[in-house]
Amino acid sequence: MNNPLLTNDLLPKFEHVRTEHMEQAIDQILSENRMKITSLAQNKEPDWDTLVQPMQSLEDKLSNAWSVISHLNAVMNNDDLRKVYKNCLKKLTEYSTELSQNAVLCEAYKKLAVRDDFNKLSEAQRKAVENTQRDFHLGGVDLPDDQKKRYADLTRELSELSNSFSDNVLDATQHWFKQISDKSELAGVPESALEGAKAAAKQKDLDGYVITLHFPSFHPVMTYCDNRELRREVYEAFATRASDMGPDAGTWDNTPVMAEILKRRHALAQLLGFNNFAERSLVTKMARDTDEVLDFLTDLANKAKPVAEQEFAELKAFAKDEHGLDDLQAWDIGYYSEKLRQQRYDISPEALRPWFPVDKVVPGLFCVTEKLFDIQIEAKPDVETWHEDATAYCISRNGEPIAWFYLDLFARQGKRGGAWMADCRVRWRNLHGTLQLPVAFLTCNFTPPVNGKPSLLTHDEVTTLFHEFGHGLHHMLTQVEVMDVSGINGVAWDAVELPSQFLENWCWNPESLALIAAHHETGEPLPQDMLEKLLAAKNFQSGMGLVRQLEFSLFDFRLHAEFVDAAPTNPLDMHRRVRREIAVVESPEFNRFPNSFSHIFAGGYAAGYYSYKWAEVLAADAFSLFEQNGIFDPQTGKSFLQNILEKGGSQEPMELFKAFRGREPEVDALLQQTGISPQVA
Repeated sequence: MNNPLLTNDLLPKFEHVRTEHMEQAIDQILSENRMKITSLAQNKEPDWDTLVQPMQSLEDKLSNAWSVISHLNAVMNNDDLRKVYKNCLKKLTEYSTELSQNAVLCEAYKKLAVRDDFNKLSEAQRKAVENTQRDFHLGGVDLPDDQKKRYADLTRELSELSNSFSDNVLDATQHWFKQISDKSELAGVPESALEGAKAAAKQKDLDGYVITLHFPSFHPVMTYCDNRELRREVYEAFATRASDMGPDAGTWDNTPVMAEILKRRHALAQLLGFNNFAERSLVTKMARDTDEVLDFLTDLANKAKPVAEQEFAELKAFAKDEHGLDDLQAWDIGYYSEKLRQQRYDISPEALRPWFPVDKVVPGLFCVTEKLFDIQIEAKPDVETWHEDATAYCISRNGEPIAWFYLDLFARQGKRGGAWMADCRVRWRNLHGTLQLPVAFLTCNFTPPVNGKPSLLTHDEVTTLFHEFGHGLHHMLTQVEVMDVSGINGVAWDAVELPSQFLENWCWNPESLALIAAHHETGEPLPQDMLEKLLAAKNFQSGMGLVRQLEFSLFDFRLHAEFVDAAPTNPLDMHRRVRREIAVVESPEFNRFPNSFSHIFAGGYAAGYYSYKWAEVLAADAFSLFEQNGIFDPQTGKSFLQNILEKGGSQEPMELFKAFRGREPEVDALLQQTGISPQVA
């Protein structure tokens, strides 16, 4: 068979993709692209059809192959694939830098932008050209040759370092486990988690139970296990992953990796004329400058911290008065918080699990989005996937397919932790006038079904699923036909979380909860008293939660904004400094949180983690219109679809938000949603 990564099929032939196909496909595409780009750049009178469309075609072919390789590396990781991925990543980074520094190609885009008929192009087409010109500058096209080489070296090294960071976190997470023979050591841990621990032991050919650092295993221990010593041991292993401390001290230490990443990011930013990497980061975001971001975060922190302090004081008093604990430690927070929540609201995430089986939640999620955006979603079990856990789905409207996606929900060995959406195919109208439909990868790490019992989700996990599906809808429901600004492409990074955080709201409304909650054995709906308790407990410790997210955001942003060559900031020192100013929970000396903060050292959130909070303001304010008009109001749903989801990156996000909401966003809705009254604050 021909190399399945070189076909132009809409849906990849996963059952036929082999590791040996990968580097071969990337080499061939890069070689062909280079030849074609040389020819395109020579065009004396470039226009949309002779320059941009062919360039998008080349990008599409490369993207379609790489999206599959990169996805498989994340969900089916092994030594052979990791090696190939690393080789390909190096080649792609070199190609990308070469492309962004191609002065002749840049000149061709400049000629296109000053043509008399440039303004006759569609808004999306013009935005794509403007973004490309901006990206040429950010890629170092204006630099002298010696600095171009320096830029290329830095970019390549950063790519390798980020990949190393990610590998270290995965290896450290997967390596540690604890076998427990005596069930009494796990007293308090829910039955669902015990079954998972038993299955984990069986996978390793061990007796008893196995605790790992994967979230479905780690979290129940930290939240429910009565054994304080075990909680401490598991917490320490988790909080010291990929560091110089803890049970695997020094084996996969990311400390030197972080130092090298920060140094190179700073050098890269300075080459381009910025004072620091935070300034460079904001060029592609909504926020206008570093002061605006810091003021935004500080203002929220000032409003949230008094609430967080009060919540923490209540927790300490509860642990002491009710349980005789004088020294509340980090490994006690989840455990006693859960006991306090149960005492106050008579509800726990575990008590709710039976009402959130995956096979009810997933159809319920689809039902919510079908009602909101006039679409239909259908499973296609015959479509090839990479693992038996993954299923393909088709989205249609009025009987016409408009998008596809793959859902891969359960944690397993070789799969990166966390939850994410990634694009597999981008919607655009190609050189031949054919419309390529968008295809998305949606990935989570929930507890898999065990011994014939269904996978039961916590309400938090339901919210995570809705969050990722919101990203997916942004990618899949776009109506833009220009690849560079279609779906999430070209969307300012601090606005990209708007649809995901927006969709979470449907996990908290009685009308929508009725669609996603039913007991896995009886099919009965969530009882009214449990529903009321769930909603009453929504903002339990919301101040502490908000402060925690602001801590991550401030740490990330200040780490990049305050970096100085002469005295490079140590991430651990910066994290401690920020915590002293904002945190209410004391962290143990051995905690090495930065060493596994993949969002900023291996993901796309460097000097941009604040985007979660920034977009949460947009999302809360957007949802407040649904609260006014009805959460399934067809007109409001249609307006959000047409003004936000369908437009992709074709217009500035502030303009799109104003078109939907009728004004600029206000922070009050977020404060009210999290129970921090703006008036009191």
